Amino acid sequence: PAESLGDGHLDATAVFQQEFRYVWNTLRRLGVHERDLEDMTHEVFVRVHDQLPLFDPERPLRAWLFGIALGIATNYRRLARHRVHLMAEPPEVTDLARRADESLEQHEQAELVHAALQKVALEQRAVLVLHELDGCPIPEVATTLGLSLNTAYSRLRLGREAFRTAFRRLAAQKGWR
Repeated sequence: PAESLGDGHLDATAVFQQEFRYVWNTLRRLGVHERDLEDMTHEVFVRVHDQLPLFDPERPLRAWLFGIALGIATNYRRLARHRVHLMAEPPEVTDLARRADESLEQHEQAELVHAALQKVALEQRAVLVLHELDGCPIPEVATTLGLSLNTAYSRLRLGREAFRTAFRRLAAQKGWR
């Protein structure tokens, strides 16, 4: 958890240092292009800095950050210049102890998962990412995204179906089973 100041408020610098990677990955999962990730991540933290005094420490920090990142990603995607097919995620730094073929296979699988995720509608993807990847319970997802509980469950179900369909289609295109 991020460090708290003496008055119970969070320290913006500590939040930035501890959650930068999480926000970066969240924006990427929500469809922000690689070339714009740094700027959009900083935009999230500018808003975090401005809104930090309003943060309710009874709520999970990452769910709050996700909500801010979702707003940034939504605005980003509305721009016409970003309405193009987004590239798959860049390769991760490989573990030298891992065999090269295992590393390549893992990278290809991660690339396929990321590409399939980009095919899911943003409203469904937000629920899917927050619940499946970030481990946030659906009631908290609903609260974070301002949805009714039934809508959150519906979007999760639809998001899972869309992801599976996209994953299978992309895997078939690559000749995978």
